[in-house]
Formats: sequence, C-alpha cells, structure tokens
Amino acid sequence: MAVRHRLIKVSPQTVWDVLADGTRYAEWVVGTSASEPVRGQWPEVGSAIAYEIRVGPWRLSNETVVRYCDEGSELGLEARAGVLGTARISVELRPWGPYCLVIADEHPLQGVGGKLHNVGVEALIQVRHRTMLARLARLCEAEGSPRRESPEEAGTERPRKPRGMAAHRTVGGHG
Repeated sequence: MAVRHRLIKVSPQTVWDVLADGTRYAEWVVGTSASEPVRGQWPEVGSAIAYEIRVGPWRLSNETVVRYCDEGSELGLEARAGVLGTARISVELRPWGPYCLVIADEHPLQGVGGKLHNVGVEALIQVRHRTMLARLARLCEAEGSPRRESPEEAGTERPRKPRGMAAHRTVGGHG
C-alpha cells in the first residue's frame, strides 16, 4: 500500500476547499490534463468526475467516483483506469497546529492493476504521490495562509531557568 504524507502550511479547510472542487482535480492530480464533474454534487458519495490523460498523441478518458466522504477530513475515491482496473485512493486531512497534514493512501483495487501489483508499482505510486502532494501544497499555499500561532501553541516557548536555582558549571560533562 503506497502511503505518503505532506505538511501543507495552510488550514485543513483551505486544503478541503481545493479537494471539494471537482473542476480542480487536474490541477493537483498527476497525469490528468482536464477534469469536470459528470454525476452528482462533488464530493458527495456517488458523485463522479471525468478526466483526461494525455500520453503523447493519445488521449484516454476515465472517471473517479467518490466512495467515502467525511467532509473536511477525508475523501475516499475510486479511480477507474480502463483496462488497468481501478484504484482506491484515500486523502486524509489532519490538523497539525495551524497547518494541515495530508495523508495520501493508494492501492490497486480491481482488474489487471490489482493482479500485477508489486514492489515496482508501489515505487511508481510513491513518486506519483510525492509530485501530487507537492502540487496540492503549491495550490493551497497560494490560496491561503494559516493564522499565526503563538509560541505556546507551537510548543516553542523559550526555556526558562528554574526559580531559586543558581546556574552552575560542570567539569568534564558530569554534574
């Protein structure tokens, strides 16, 4: 199972707003050149978007269907890839301070892709996810910026000397 994560320096809501816009799928999903909603209201369960993949002079049209949606935190998709079958893709959003930790998890589900799934395919999916999450980060970070957190929220409070204790020097690293 190919799992990859990335910290995106915007709120989870900003990331969700991009994921929830079916017309923007091709802007962050690697390999797609165009996308448009074709059924239902994206990202409701059962809704779908059609997308196009261009490889040189060839164009392949496919579809992605929403199989699970926990609004604002997780989107479960089934991407159809013609004769290769389908893949299950889960994109989870976790608050991380003022930022968003995005976890992408993908594996072949049905068809030839599932039967021929191996370590080589996993490596290709990892490379694809790295690029996909980088695109998503660029897109989201260009649209919004997080609220600045205080040092206490960030856990970066300056260390304080304990009260009533004099600083002392140790010799040879032993106290």
